[in-house]
Amino acid sequence: MPLSHFDRDGQAHMVDVSEKNATHRIATATGKVLMTRATLDLIMSGHAKKGDVLGVARLAGIMAAKKTADLIPLCHPLMLTKVSLTLTPDPTLCGVLLEATVKTSGQTGVEMEALTAVSVACLTIYDMVKAVEREMQITDIRLILKDGGKSGLYEATL
Repeated sequence: MPLSHFDRDGQAHMVDVSEKNATHRIATATGKVLMTRATLDLIMSGHAKKGDVLGVARLAGIMAAKKTADLIPLCHPLMLTKVSLTLTPDPTLCGVLLEATVKTSGQTGVEMEALTAVSVACLTIYDMVKAVEREMQITDIRLILKDGGKSGLYEATL
């Protein structure tokens, strides 16, 4: 299967979606930030030096989803109808689980927006508490659901 972001000569280009039907589209991505128990406790207590770590990370993820076309060169600018992020501290994991869901009604999907939201929210968590721990790990960023458009439903199996 040829890659859609390259023309016949191998040159990168933005995919022409003008002939596609506008449909309801949704994508969900997940990720994790792993850390020490002490860092997680600091986040959960709300006493991090820079403030509400999870609240700021949630806003950063929402803002990032809206700016995806500015960050990823061949993404189409989209009118997003919903961006939501859930950030769940998990003491058994010693980290924060993140999930972003993005919706639109349009001619192309929102997978990149969901992945960007999770990525930037993870980076924001790191930034907000890096003064107390630099060993944090950002892991497992992945698309777990995509629906809408010609290709239909995708759900991750792992």
